[in-house]
Amino acid sequence: MSAAQDGTHRVAVLLLDQVVAFDLGICTHLFRAAERPGQVPRRPLYEVEVCSADGGPVRSTGGFHVVPDHDLSALRRADTVVIPGIHDGPPLVEGTLPEPVYGALRAAAGRARLVSICTGAFVLAAAGLLDGRPAATHWREADRFRALFPQVRLDADVLFVDDGDILTSAGVGSGIDLCLHVVRGDHGSRAANALARRCVVAPWREGGQAQFVERPLPSARESGTGPTRTWMLTRLHEPLDLATLAAHARMSVRTFTRRFREETGVSPARWLAGQRVEHARQLLEHTDLPVDEVARRSGFATAVSLRQHLRAAVGVAPLAYRHTFRAASPESSTAREAAR
Repeated sequence: MSAAQDGTHRVAVLLLDQVVAFDLGICTHLFRAAERPGQVPRRPLYEVEVCSADGGPVRSTGGFHVVPDHDLSALRRADTVVIPGIHDGPPLVEGTLPEPVYGALRAAAGRARLVSICTGAFVLAAAGLLDGRPAATHWREADRFRALFPQVRLDADVLFVDDGDILTSAGVGSGIDLCLHVVRGDHGSRAANALARRCVVAPWREGGQAQFVERPLPSARESGTGPTRTWMLTRLHEPLDLATLAAHARMSVRTFTRRFREETGVSPARWLAGQRVEHARQLLEHTDLPVDEVARRSGFATAVSLRQHLRAAVGVAPLAYRHTFRAASPESSTAREAAR
């Protein structure tokens, strides 16, 4: 993908009528706030342009109009096009788009990366860009989506779907997870984690984690796996079976498993594997440790096991991942020294 002259990545945020104000705030704030850690003066990683079909004001769900600075020409300049959710209009009602928007998105496809948040997936589907592909949207809109776009492989039980050049997320807060995932894929874990800290949000939730669909919240007396999750993070390198975890939480295995899933949306094993993958990514990016040692320190018994889990999470093997994210990192030499 192309980049601006100063090396930043161009992001165009496309607004349609009744744009979800929260979704718009997520993508514009996160991409504008992303920067390369430790660089002075500050170096933004993305250049963000907000646009509408004609450059005119767009109604939002927040009770105010948004006046963008650009029209659809911004899509021709973009390396990434982001479509926030909408609460009404032809894409949700009829599965159609105004011709100018349809044409602009079709022209951008294959050249720019396309990203949707929440019901923004309806816009991509109405442009015919999700046919035969996996996608996510808000669980409450799943039945409507399937009725309008039966040719799309909708997965309404996940936070987001990364299908390479097209990425789609579920509702509301999952847009944060997807934007951080994009930054992590572009610039590595350190940049994404620094952005998460700056924005005071969780740095990482895997895309396959379940949406919280009408799940009753546990009572205060039942919310008991948090201390054990914290304890697990300090012992990722150790073998942690369910019996050990349940004993730490002072629960039976059955009760611990049930409460863990109630509080996190995933099983203990899946949560633990995700945390181990994230730790391995940090070690690969910021140390020179051999892959066998990275596997040991992150709790995978062998390099083969690490390779399988990392490939499932990000699609590449450990050495390829290290090569990708170490090559452009200005912190690499400092991190290498610190690791010795």
